[in-house]
Amino acid sequence: MGESMKKHFQSLLMFAKVALGSAIFSLGFNLFLTPHGFNAGGLSGLAQIIVTLLGVGSVGLVTAVINLPLFIFGYKWIGKKFFFGSLFGMAVLSGTLELFSLLPVPQIDPLLSTLYGGSVCGLGLGLVFVAGGSTGGSDIIVRLLQRKWQHIPIGTINILFDAAVAVLTGIVFGDMTRTLYTGVTVFLSGKVIDMVVYSFDYSRVAFIISDRYQQIADVICNKLERGVTFLEGEGAYSHMEKKVILTAVKKHQMAELKSLVAEIDPNAFVIVQEAHQVLGDGFSRYTKESL
Repeated sequence: MGESMKKHFQSLLMFAKVALGSAIFSLGFNLFLTPHGFNAGGLSGLAQIIVTLLGVGSVGLVTAVINLPLFIFGYKWIGKKFFFGSLFGMAVLSGTLELFSLLPVPQIDPLLSTLYGGSVCGLGLGLVFVAGGSTGGSDIIVRLLQRKWQHIPIGTINILFDAAVAVLTGIVFGDMTRTLYTGVTVFLSGKVIDMVVYSFDYSRVAFIISDRYQQIADVICNKLERGVTFLEGEGAYSHMEKKVILTAVKKHQMAELKSLVAEIDPNAFVIVQEAHQVLGDGFSRYTKESL
């Protein structure tokens, strides 16, 4: 596949993921949250507060006014891919929200609605974020904030922003019961977003201590096609110098790695831990669109 064809395919795949995620969010929103008057915080909730406090304008108008500079900032600070992915996501979200509003609404307990609504909406938003887009509105704010505080998971930032909007909504409209229900939705949605976004990128890091370190390093390089780094170590009891193998592998390669090490040296000491976002040759590359 040529380079241009590969880029074209990746773009189509991104738009497909954004469309699927937006549709899933709309389904969860219409089936579980709307019937009980719950929301997931967000820009629409913030616009509702502004309209109520100022007494002028409409939620749609205020949302559009706030969205305009957000899209400009998103284009400038995150990139063109995010900008067009967000425009597409917002369009699909608007269409699917209207379409799924025609579906028959099941009679569900309010608490169950918050649980399932938050989970399904979080799944949808997680897919959109993984694709490198957003659905506009507060999603852009969350992505911009995550660019500033990259050590904080994006789902956690989403929880903090939407929870703040939910609390303000409860104060302005005097309905704390609905706010508490919304808080459950917001929390679950954020946790599912983190699970979807970061579960796709987990690898394993292994530290291997063995006298047959060169054989083990060779088999990792040749059979698993992964890089190896030798670290200098020293036994605390024997004070003998030791070579410590450091390697990062994909999750599905971990069983093969342990098997290969055991074949070469059954007495090898192996420490395995999860690693998130391994960057470099054979793994993903960092870009400013990265989460």
